[in-house]
Amino acid sequence: MQDIKPIRVFLEVAQRRSFAAAARALDMTPSSVTRIVARLEDSLGQQLLLRTTRKVSLTDAGAVVAARYRPLLAELDATTDALMHAAHPDAGRLRLNAPMSLGLRLMPGLIAAFRDAYPRIDLNVTLTDRFVDIIEDPYDLSIRISGPPSDKSTIWRKICEVPRHAVAAPSLFADTPAPTDPADLPRGLCLSYSASGTPETWEFTRDGAHRSVQAGSHLITNNGDLLCQMARHGQGITVLPDFLVADGLAAGEVTILLPEWQVSPLWLTLFYPPYEAFPPLVATFTTFFEDYIRRTAPVFFHFN
Repeated sequence: MQDIKPIRVFLEVAQRRSFAAAARALDMTPSSVTRIVARLEDSLGQQLLLRTTRKVSLTDAGAVVAARYRPLLAELDATTDALMHAAHPDAGRLRLNAPMSLGLRLMPGLIAAFRDAYPRIDLNVTLTDRFVDIIEDPYDLSIRISGPPSDKSTIWRKICEVPRHAVAAPSLFADTPAPTDPADLPRGLCLSYSASGTPETWEFTRDGAHRSVQAGSHLITNNGDLLCQMARHGQGITVLPDFLVADGLAAGEVTILLPEWQVSPLWLTLFYPPYEAFPPLVATFTTFFEDYIRRTAPVFFHFN
C-alpha cells in the first residue's frame, strides 16, 4: 500500500488493545481510527481485530500483519530520520539525556538559547540520574558529569572539569573542631553519591600527599540535590560539585571542609553512540553546547 497511515493506526490499536487509547495517542477521534482500520481490513481481505465491548484483540491474521509490519515500519522511520539528520543540520529532532541536578540548572537557559538559534530543531530532553546505555537507549547524545570514562566502545568529548568540595552545615561541628585531615572525617557522617548503591570513595590531595576516604553507607543516593539538602539540614558531610552547593554556601547553610585539600574533579562530557561520523544535528548541538558552557558558566567549571 502506498499510504502507510492505516498501518500506523492499526499498529497503535494492536499495541494498546483499545481504539480509544490509540485515538488519544494519535490525536485522532475514535471514529476515525475505527474507519481507517476497517478500510485496511477491507483492502487486505482479512479481519485483523476482534472487537467486544470489553476489549480489542488480534485475530491470527492480525497478529501476522502486526509482526511483519512493525519492524518494517520501524526501519522505514529510522531510515527517514537518518536521511533527515544528514540532509538538514538545522532541522529535525534531537534526542538528549542529561543528569537531573545539572539539567534543572543548565537546560532551561541552554534550550531557550538553542531554540532561538535553531528554531527548526525539535528536542526530546530526558533528565535522569541513571547512567544511560547510549547504545541501547534512544538518545542521540547524553550530557554527563562523571569521573574520567573508561568505556572504549563509545565516544566521549570532554568539555571541561567540574570542581567539587566537601561540605557540611556549620552546626555539624559546633561542639567539636572540624577535621583538618581527610583521614579524620567521621565515616558515619559521610553521605554517598552512588548510582550502584555502594558507598563512594573520595580522593583528596595536598602538596603531594594523598588521602582516600570511603564514605559511609548510612545514606546513599544517586541525586546530588538530595545530598545537598541533607547537608544543609546538618545530617552529614558530602562531596558535591560547586554548582550544586553554591546557593547553600552563599546563604551560610553549608561551609567547605578541608579547604586546603583538593578533591579530584569530575568531567563534564558529551557522550555519544559509536558514530563513524557525527550526524549533522549532533555536530550542531555539540558546537553550540561547548560555546554556551564557555560563555555562561565559567565560575563553576574549569577549562584547561
